[in-house]
Amino acid sequence: MPTGTVHLHRVLRAPAQRVYRAFVEGDALAKWLPPHGFTCQVHHLEAKVGGTFKMSFTNFGSGHAHSFGGEYLELEPGQRIRYTDRFDDPNLPGELQVTIELTEVSCGTDMRIVQSGIPEAIPVEMCYFGWQESLAQLAALVEPEIPG
Repeated sequence: MPTGTVHLHRVLRAPAQRVYRAFVEGDALAKWLPPHGFTCQVHHLEAKVGGTFKMSFTNFGSGHAHSFGGEYLELEPGQRIRYTDRFDDPNLPGELQVTIELTEVSCGTDMRIVQSGIPEAIPVEMCYFGWQESLAQLAALVEPEIPG
């Protein structure tokens, strides 16, 4: 049964619209979302309410992959993203809910994430740890100001 929930908070030195784009553009997700030691392939991404996505993470060392996908429930550019997530592996049942809240602050964007419904087989602390790695990579993507 899904039982776990993680709460994450981070302030990024980037505008909220740039942070938002990193969550809804496939190439950006593939760059920052997989935790260390994994690659990501985005198979499908339709970033609109009711749209779906499908991706897979591959363990670079072992080559073992797991895929997952979901549906976008809310998309408010630069402010809020809410989506479902479901693993293709039957050993990881249930549906996860993810909500990302973005708020412009004086130094960039205050970001709050809640992920609930984490399957019992996944230790919550490992999920939290993976998110921390991913969010460090997100910061590396969105914070640089590179002239066009």
